[in-house]
Parts: sequence; C-alpha cells; structure tokens
Amino acid sequence: MTLLSLAISFLVLLSIISEVVGAPQGDTSSAGQFIPLTRRAQPSRNVSEWAEYAKNLRDATIAKYSSQRGQKRGTGENLMVNQGLDASFYGTLAVGTPPYPFDVVLDTGSSDMWIASSTCQSMCAGTGNFDSAKSSTFKNMNKGFSVTYGKGYAAGTVGQDVVQMAGFTISDQVFAVVTTTAANFLQNPITGIFGLAWQSLATSGAMPFWQALASNGQWSQPLMAFQLTRFLNDSQAGGLEPGGSFTMGYANESLYTGTIDYRGLPNGQASYWLQQITSITVQGKSISLPSGSASYAAIDTGTTLVAGPAAGIAAIYAQIPGSQPGTGGWEGFYSYPCNTAVAVEISFGGPNWSVSPSDFGFTSTGPTSNECYGAFYAMPTSGGTPSWIIGDTFLKNVYSVFRYNPPSVGFAALSEIALAMNGKAGGIPSATLGANSAKFTLEPSAAPPTRTSSAVALVISAFFATLVSFVQA
Repeated sequence: MTLLSLAISFLVLLSIISEVVGAPQGDTSSAGQFIPLTRRAQPSRNVSEWAEYAKNLRDATIAKYSSQRGQKRGTGENLMVNQGLDASFYGTLAVGTPPYPFDVVLDTGSSDMWIASSTCQSMCAGTGNFDSAKSSTFKNMNKGFSVTYGKGYAAGTVGQDVVQMAGFTISDQVFAVVTTTAANFLQNPITGIFGLAWQSLATSGAMPFWQALASNGQWSQPLMAFQLTRFLNDSQAGGLEPGGSFTMGYANESLYTGTIDYRGLPNGQASYWLQQITSITVQGKSISLPSGSASYAAIDTGTTLVAGPAAGIAAIYAQIPGSQPGTGGWEGFYSYPCNTAVAVEISFGGPNWSVSPSDFGFTSTGPTSNECYGAFYAMPTSGGTPSWIIGDTFLKNVYSVFRYNPPSVGFAALSEIALAMNGKAGGIPSATLGANSAKFTLEPSAAPPTRTSSAVALVISAFFATLVSFVQA
C-alpha cells in the first residue's frame, strides 16, 4: 500500500467516524445512527450466462413498471452494503420485541416493506427470517399480500409490529410477512425489501416507514439521501463490500460538493420519485427527446441499470461507432467496442450529470473479446408508467436526495471523500439500530401529504431487477 492510498484510507475512515460523532442530531434523545449499505460480488459467468442474467434484469424491470396497482426531530445515517458488483445495495433494520436485525434492500422504486417469514423454509433458506411468534408486539392484520416480479413472486400476510432503523422507531409499522417466494428468490443475507417511494404505490396500502417519519415531523430536515459506491468490473472485489451511505433527516455534507440541485416532481405526482429528462448527450451530441410525460424518469435505487424507450435507447447507441442491437438473451441491449470510452450526460432541467464510462460498460463477452454490452437498455412503455428508469448505473455518479416537502429530487456532485470510497475494500458495516430512537405511534387517520394532483397507484419493486437475475442466471 502506497503512502497516498494509506492517506486516502485514513481520510475515508476519519470522515465516517466524524459522521457518527458530528452528524446533525437535533435533540440528542432522537439522534440517528449509521445505516450500512453492502454489496455482494457476482458469481463467475460465461457468455451465455451473462446473456441470461441480462435478460432477467430486463424482464424484471419491465414487470415492475408494466402494470398498475393498487414529537422530537432527529437525523439518522446508516452505512450500506454493496451487493453483486453494484447490482443492489442493502442496509439493516430491526423488527419486533425484542428487536431482531434484518438485511433489506433499500428501494426508492417501491413502497412496500416486506420480510421473509420463518415459515418460508427452503425457498428463503439462509436469510435469517422473521418469526412473528417470538415478537410480543406483533399483530396479524388478517390481510393477504402478493407481488409478482418478472418470473419471481412473493406472497404472505400483512402484519404490524415495532420497526427500528437508523435510530428511529415506529411502534405500529405495517409490513408484509412473506411465506412463499420463487425458489432462491432471496440471496443470503438479504431478507426482504424496504420500500422508499410514496404510499400511493404500496400494494399493502401502508404508509412507508420513511413517509411516516417525515409526515410526523420526526426529521430535522424533510429528506433522505444516498451515496453509492462503485465496485463494477473490480476483479479484486470481495463477496460483500462497503456500499456507501443512506441518511434520513439530513444530507451528509462531507459526501458532496457545491449545492444540491432540486427539481420538483412533475405535476406534483407523489408516487414514483419522478423527474423529467430534458437532455441526454452521448459523445458530446444531443439526442432527440419527446416532451411531457414521455420523458419522465423514475429515480430508482433498486434498479441496477438504466432502462428507456426503444427509440431513445437506439438514439443513444447511434452515437457510438460500432454499436449493434443484441439478440436472444441480449434483446433490448446493445453491444459496442470495449475500447470505446462512452461519455453520457443526463440533465433533468439543471446541470448535466455525467455517467462514468466504467458504469456505462455493463459487461464484456469474454476476457479476450472487444465486444461489450452497455448498461442502458430498451424496455416497452405503457400508459401511466415512467418511460425511463434511472437506476444505480447513474446514481453511483451523484449524491442523490429525496425530499418530502416540497416533493422533489436533488442531485449534487460527489466529494473527494465519497469518490475515494469507490473500489475501496473494507469490512462489512455492522447494524446500527441503537436504543436512543425517536419513538412514536402512527395515528389511525394518518394521511399522505397534500399534493397538487392525485397520484396514480402503480406497482414497483425495482430491486428485483437484481434479485431475479441472481436467481435465474
């Protein structure tokens, strides 16, 4: 290890320690803590297996977006885990009395919280499942729950219990306890999904944990934020790696530079975290985009890549010499010469945000091949669903902020401290649940925030673009 790399490592460690000690906390009785993000390395794959993996990513995203469905303030932070070479990012929460920790994917593309039940048995093996009988505060609400994700599915019942995350506690959070899933649907150590979109998208109808905190004034600032690490194409990456930071109630100023550029949700729709794409440039050339809702994009931490309409994706690759549409398992994807550094920039009405060429290159077809496949792919569009899904391929390049009031999404440039975490191997962050939680009980009449137009009830679960791929690759 060089002196420079040692110094960078020390600065990164120092920044993390300073966050624990010096993060804005409001009243100390409700101070938040770290929410670790983790990532797990992908298994080795041959060319045909990569094609199947790509197909499953695309199929699951299509399924996710193709149909309609129906006190004291504080701050909290949690380091995440980066799983599967940037395929998904998860953190830890606790459920029940006494509290038991579970690793869940943090997904701004869905709104339901669900955890695998101890009765899920072999289909959820090795995930440390939830045993409701061991919680003295669990209540069965006698309501069914069922969600389909591409070729996968999850089903069970809806319950209510104490849920803790990042130093916050809700004593009567509604969530689903899943008793049946597709075989190997959950990959150890993941136990479930933690939806971070708006209540109007929840299959269960329950108000999401984050929205309950924000609407009841539990946060110092009405926002949550992500910084995601990059380990894609890192041959030295381990099975699980540090995944970055997820904060509730404040933005971590050490992880970004400049100001956060906020853009409101189009038409005030509080459903998906929507943004309108106003421009895309590829290799310095702009592509044509439709106006209005045809250019709406869901900002989705639970989706691995970037999906868009066929015409838009074709226009992107038309600017890359030597690109070709994929066939078979690669349908919807495009190949291009690996020695081409692809420069893509996206704007949502403000600054142009760059996608690193390292993130644009999804995979190559072999160690000696010059054929790579891009991380932007085409998917069919349907009425009422976003035309674009902006996943982790883009989000690893910015500090992203999701604001409750006014409803908006913000982006900022990553700081040197944040950039130094990319590819930085380290120990997996431990759970940070804490006993100094801000606690409250939801009122039975608790309602979503006032918004300028009614939201369209649509289903999502973008994270499963990742999980399904692991199952079926």
